[in-house]
Amino acid sequence: MTAKMRVGIDGLDAMLNGGIPEGNQVIVAGGPGAGKTLLSFECAYKNAKAGITSVFFALEEDTNRIIENAKSAFKEFTDIDDLIASKKLIIAGEDPSKVLHQGGSGGSQYEFGKVVADIESVIVSSGAKMVVIDSLSVLDMLINDPSSYRRSMLALISNLRRLGVTTLLTAEMPSPERNRLEFKAEFFIFDGIIVMYLRGEEEKRMLGMEIIKMRGSKHSFVTTPYEITSNGINVISAEDIGY
Repeated sequence: MTAKMRVGIDGLDAMLNGGIPEGNQVIVAGGPGAGKTLLSFECAYKNAKAGITSVFFALEEDTNRIIENAKSAFKEFTDIDDLIASKKLIIAGEDPSKVLHQGGSGGSQYEFGKVVADIESVIVSSGAKMVVIDSLSVLDMLINDPSSYRRSMLALISNLRRLGVTTLLTAEMPSPERNRLEFKAEFFIFDGIIVMYLRGEEEKRMLGMEIIKMRGSKHSFVTTPYEITSNGINVISAEDIGY
């Protein structure tokens, strides 16, 4: 049987039939406000707590902002600083404005390769086994040609597999609504796709997640409600909501 890496979120691990197969490269997609960055951060945090060195590589926000947002959302995660100090949880990143500026000056392929090389360097130097890349949308903006971008994604996946890491890569969806679900073609070169939906309007908004695919493992096909609490993402089981 394929060994699995637990996400650390009980309800999601149940949906994944025990976790993500080790070495899988998984897209976490959703619209703004769905919580994909927070879910990915929690996965890195929970694995770090379990003794597995984890890297969160930020491409959209400053690393200090990532830490501040996580502390604000997850107030009961009181040992974030301790895990960072012990180098079990590594928050690294690139300045997005610098990456996009340099890419826009004609060096997009070079800048893409440089970002990937930086990610690999952090993984190798830390010995990490769990990696988060937040988000692919920045890399997408670097390369406008779809075929070149797809080749670059294939190279990224190949390198991550060679390094033996399990990776969550966040990505923006065109719409947070399930009935408007659209996937970019390159999503399907990844081993797994988890989608986080934001349904309804204003105070009636509901959050739900679905596993579209997970190579090498059985998984739930049910769209499951979740909530973001001070103690992490709470994936609500059918029993909890009375199904």
